[in-house]
Amino acid sequence: MPTTNKDPLFRLIKSLSKPEKRHFRLYVNRTMGDQERKFIVLFDLLDKQEAYDHEQLLKKLPGKTTKSKLSNLKRHLLKQLLTSLRLTYINKLIDIEIREQLDFARILYSKGLYMESLRLLERIKDTANEHHQDILHLEIIEFQKLIESRHITRSRQVEKKMERLLEESTLRSRVTQTASEMVNLYIQIHGYYIVHGFAYSPEQVEELNQAWRKMQPDHHHNRFSDTFFEKTHRYQSYLWYRYIQLDFAGALSHALEWVMLFEVHQLMKYKDPDLYLRSLYYLLTLLYLMDDTGQYYKYLKQLNNYVEEVEEQLNPNSQHVRFVYQNLSKLNYYFLTKDYEQAYQFSEKVYDSLSKHRDLMDDHRILLFHYKFAAAAFAHGKHEIALERLHPILHQGDKILRKDMEINARLLELLCLYESKAFDRMSYRLISFGRSVVKTKKATTLQLDTHKMLRALLQTYPEDNQTFLQQQLSSFREKAAQPRERMFLKYLNVIEWMESGSKI
Repeated sequence: MPTTNKDPLFRLIKSLSKPEKRHFRLYVNRTMGDQERKFIVLFDLLDKQEAYDHEQLLKKLPGKTTKSKLSNLKRHLLKQLLTSLRLTYINKLIDIEIREQLDFARILYSKGLYMESLRLLERIKDTANEHHQDILHLEIIEFQKLIESRHITRSRQVEKKMERLLEESTLRSRVTQTASEMVNLYIQIHGYYIVHGFAYSPEQVEELNQAWRKMQPDHHHNRFSDTFFEKTHRYQSYLWYRYIQLDFAGALSHALEWVMLFEVHQLMKYKDPDLYLRSLYYLLTLLYLMDDTGQYYKYLKQLNNYVEEVEEQLNPNSQHVRFVYQNLSKLNYYFLTKDYEQAYQFSEKVYDSLSKHRDLMDDHRILLFHYKFAAAAFAHGKHEIALERLHPILHQGDKILRKDMEINARLLELLCLYESKAFDRMSYRLISFGRSVVKTKKATTLQLDTHKMLRALLQTYPEDNQTFLQQQLSSFREKAAQPRERMFLKYLNVIEWMESGSKI
């Protein structure tokens, strides 16, 4: 009987590409004797399983294999797989390549060949600097200092070489510290948003500002001398700080700085594709919220062109990141241009391929996709399909879910039920919404007004629907200019639905 698919070794094997599996087999045949290859049988068994089945492994492995022996065999297989993958990726991931060279330098030093070690360190130091590997750069310098402090080398004969090494060490230490502080700042402000959500009242803004001041590093430095990752993390931090205040224009300016940084450091587009895709996605999200169709199209085209250029070189994790950011951005473009037929057709294609990425996605991303699918289906008149797509959100159990998405999903469900003429079920869900959402004080004014409007609409005679909706529209439009309400309407355009009320 199949058990769980959460076994780490099983998941790793299922993530391997055909070239990676072929390289592993070659690696094993080249390095292991016949008696040591029992774990390759385990590899083949796991590779053939559709779901991880512990009991089947015990039955099919040769000899008398106990649970304890199987655990040891799995541990050995995992180690060999990771070693093989490290050799596979050594020329693809620059940090692995630098670490290998640093290991070589340590081996040379341990053999007493410290001059050869110093020469190797000098070469890889330039590589680390070129690729903005700040922590590895510092580690190389510290190893150089260790050798210089313990041995008489020719470095003293070169004018000011030691002074330059010490200055470089001081600079790298500062860079590493500041980069770490900027990461801390970004993690803290993002965590603040997860816990507190948006700051839309004066009291919440003041609370945010107090927290923001406490998050700042103790010392100040010249920002014009920041390295790539220092700037990257600072831009992200300020982006979230502005976004939490619903200052979309301010957040957009920092997103543009982030994307432009990659234009200055072109190499980093290819060395860190995940980060570049992330920067474009955040920029596109803010352009979507700002209703800037022209700029949105420009940067969506830039994202698509980049993906087309590098897709074959992307590793599995980057392929997953690409899937999430590119498809969400395309869906948003169809919503932005109100091309709901294309939005629906495209969403169905993405829905069919979502299962391939589900295991690598966090719950929030999965549910965000489902909400987009439902919104596209509703806008295209496929109300029953929209209800199906909403099901994982409405019955998400103990998953962590942003409150605004949950409220939007429940309101969208009510609209679908109304359009489907499922009035009894709609009446029940209206009561449930009122009990669980209104009391939380997390809903926006328009979200609450939408609930009231739908409740009143359910009591209105069909021939009076058009007049009733027209009476409600002016109030909705007046409130729509507020940033928080505008954001709600970007994900559930109730006003657009009300405007089409004559068709209801």
